[in-house]
Amino acid sequence: MLRIIMQVFGTALVLVGGLWTLQGLGLVMWPAESFMLGQESWAAYGAIAIAVGLVLLWLTRRRTPRR
Repeated sequence: MLRIIMQVFGTALVLVGGLWTLQGLGLVMWPAESFMLGQESWAAYGAIAIAVGLVLLWLTRRRTPRR
């Protein structure tokens, strides 16, 4: 059960981090009234979120289920 939760959370972090990064870089201007648009700090936060999400996904792949 923990493995599934980590996979869902890792995937969500990668997707949300990608959106934050693209918004921070000004490549995605959605939603138009977002405070994150064109803010380089949000691009950095997104990159960190992507890295954490990838680590979580990597950890779930390396764990072997115990019987």
